[in-house]
Amino acid sequence: MATSTTPLHHHHSSNPLSLIPNNSNHSCGYSTFTNHQLPHPLPPTCKYQLHNTLHTPHHTVNVDDDDEVDHVVCEHNLWLKMLDEARFDVTLEPILSTYYHSSILSHKSLEAALANHLALKLSSASLPSATLFDLFKGILEDDDDDDSIMNAVKGDLRAVKERDPACISYVHCFLNFKGFLACQAHRVAHKLWLQGRKVLAVMIQNRVSEVFGVDIHPGAKIGSGILLDHATGIVVGETAVIGNDVSILHSVTLGGTGKATGDRHPKIGDGVLIGAGTCILGNIKIGDGAKIGAGSVVIKDVPPRTTAVGNPAKLVGGKNNPIKLDKIPSFTMDHTSNISEFYDYCV
Repeated sequence: MATSTTPLHHHHSSNPLSLIPNNSNHSCGYSTFTNHQLPHPLPPTCKYQLHNTLHTPHHTVNVDDDDEVDHVVCEHNLWLKMLDEARFDVTLEPILSTYYHSSILSHKSLEAALANHLALKLSSASLPSATLFDLFKGILEDDDDDDSIMNAVKGDLRAVKERDPACISYVHCFLNFKGFLACQAHRVAHKLWLQGRKVLAVMIQNRVSEVFGVDIHPGAKIGSGILLDHATGIVVGETAVIGNDVSILHSVTLGGTGKATGDRHPKIGDGVLIGAGTCILGNIKIGDGAKIGAGSVVIKDVPPRTTAVGNPAKLVGGKNNPIKLDKIPSFTMDHTSNISEFYDYCV
């Protein structure tokens, strides 16, 4: 699944990480692919504890196994699931009924609800929410190809729900998680940037930075299945590329090294986990399935499936024989495995 930009497969290593888990604990098989035999995107793995029959307010779908239920819910009925969650939340907290009605229940589609929510968040005295709503809704509804923004939005919703234990529900993420909202606003700004409407794109970037504390240049390319956890202080430069299924913690910088021009920012592979407070600087590559420990400063390429940590960052296990990860770190969200064995210190 990709964004409105071109697919991000060009930065894969010669032995890219397969993003198809073998089992529920995110163990993976790694396969060698040729240039024309790229790994398939990760299939959705939503779990609603539904069995055999999926009930919605509008229809009933009979299926034979849980995997098919998950596929039906994820691909076709995520919006209906969010409507159900919103109605349930209102029964728990009637004081929020007006808020939930205006934000979720009064809208006919996820596109309209997202356009409305972003417009209200990013509006100002001189930038009316109605103007932003029309702009956002037009971008979201017109982008209907296989690499559409909305496919990426759904992938991001699933990513947050599956990886962040603090996320109660999809509607909770949609309404309250600023990392998710900042990422979707960037997707709109990036589309405008590609259309040559750079003044408007930069204006949206500025408002996102002011409102959410996340500064992503509209030229940056971001894949789908993205988790920006906490998100405060994230900075992403103009020529940065972030692959699919990436998890990034707060206060992360994907920046340049100074006054270099042209292609000058990091390229982040699929399935990468970047810990809080990390700086990754320059036009370097972080390989598929790599993990960057919190507080690291990375200025050289990091091979796929390895862990880099420290200032300056070093490979866990050593440069000549780094420890290879057998699980996708962005899925497990495991920030400490292998690091504690490699570093002998007391806290």
